[in-house]
Amino acid sequence: MDQTDMGCCSCFGFLRKPRTLLHFRASDSFFSNDLLVSQHDGDDPDTIFYGGQDNDFLYQSDNGPQRPAKRSQEIILSRAQSGFVCRQVPVKETKKAICHEDENGNKMVNEYIHQRKIGSGSYGKVVLYRNTKDGKLYAVKVLHKSYMKKVSIMKMLDHPNIVNLIEVIDDPEIDKFYMVLEYVEQKLVCDNGLGETSSRKYLRAIISGLMYLHSHNIIHGDIKPDNLLVTINGNVKIGDFSVSQIFEDDDDTLRRSPGTPVFTAPECCQGLTYHGRAADTWAVGVTLYCMIFGQYPFLGDTLQETYDKIVNDTVEIPDGMNPQLVDLLERLLCKEVIYASWDGCIAEPRDRITLQGAAQHPWVVGDEGPIPEYWCRCGFGRRKQVQASEEQVQRQQGYLCKESAGLLV
Repeated sequence: MDQTDMGCCSCFGFLRKPRTLLHFRASDSFFSNDLLVSQHDGDDPDTIFYGGQDNDFLYQSDNGPQRPAKRSQEIILSRAQSGFVCRQVPVKETKKAICHEDENGNKMVNEYIHQRKIGSGSYGKVVLYRNTKDGKLYAVKVLHKSYMKKVSIMKMLDHPNIVNLIEVIDDPEIDKFYMVLEYVEQKLVCDNGLGETSSRKYLRAIISGLMYLHSHNIIHGDIKPDNLLVTINGNVKIGDFSVSQIFEDDDDTLRRSPGTPVFTAPECCQGLTYHGRAADTWAVGVTLYCMIFGQYPFLGDTLQETYDKIVNDTVEIPDGMNPQLVDLLERLLCKEVIYASWDGCIAEPRDRITLQGAAQHPWVVGDEGPIPEYWCRCGFGRRKQVQASEEQVQRQQGYLCKESAGLLV
C-alpha cells in the first residue's frame, strides 16, 4: 500500500480517499452566476405560486416508502404525543380560503388585504398582507401542497432567531395553501462587507438559531444571507425551511444536497453520504466570509468549476486580519474529511469546528460573553444533552473497567 494512503486514521480503520467531484452533463456547465448563488425556484413571474413536484428522497418505513412531508408529520406527531411541544401558542390552522376584494378593489384572502409582492422564496412568491383585525403586516407565502413538509417543520419551531409561523390556511378545495409568517423588514445584505462588529452580532444570532434546530434534529439545508432576515432592532432570524429535514434520532446522514451551490460543503460536492449538521456549519462559515469580505470564498463561472474550487482551493484571507477571526474562518471552512463507514461512503469532516465549538470561540464570545443558552419549553434538546452526558460517563466507566480488568490479568 502506498504511504500516501495511510496515516493516523488508518489505525482505526478509516482511510482518506482522493477527492473526486460529481460530474455533470455539458448543459449543466452553463449556469449563470445568479443560479450558482441562489436556488432556482422555477416561478413564472406572472404566477403567485410555484406548482412544481417535490423531488426529495423517499424514507423507508414498515408501510413502504414515504415522502418527507408525511415522515416529518409522523415525527412531529410522535414528539407531541411524548410531550415535546416547543410552542406555547400553537399555529392557527384555517380550513377555508375566501378570496375576494374589499370596497377599494384590493385583493383579500380571508381577513388579509394584499399590499405588495416582497420577494420570491425557493418554492413560491412572498406577498405582504395587512390583517384587518389587528392592523399588522404579515409575509404570506403561497405554495403548492406538495411542499407541506415546510409547514410540518415550522409548526413546531419557537425561537427568537427563527421566523415565526402565525397561521396556515389550507383549504381542501384548492391545490395551494397559505403560510402566514411574521413580517421581518429586510434580508441580510453583505455586498460591501459588514465589518467585524456587525458580523459578530449577526453570527451569534445565526449560531443560536441553528443550534436550536440541530438540538431538535432539524437540518436547515440552505443557510445563506438570502435566508437570513433582519428586524428593525437588528435581530437576525432564520427563514425558508423549504429544503429542511427532520430526523428521529441523531443520525443526520443525507445523500442529496438541495441547497445553494456556493454554500455547498465540499463533502456534498463529491456525491457521497454526508452529515447535515456539518454541512449547515460549513454554510455558516461561507456566510461569515460573505459578511466580512462582501464576496463568496469559492465561485467559478460554471457549476463544475464552482464545485472544483469548493473541494480543492484554499480559502483566501487577506493579510492583517484579526487572528481570532482568521482562525474561526479556517476552522468553519475546514475541508479535510475522513471516510468512516465500512464502504467508505460517509464523509466525516472531523476537523471542522462544530456549532457548539464556534459558539465558544474567542472571536464569537468577544466582549459580549458566551451566547445565552436557549431553554426550549419542550425539553427535547435538554433531554438529548443529558443523554449524551450519561452516555459519555458510561463510555468512560466502561473504559476504566476494561483498563482495570487488564491490570488484574
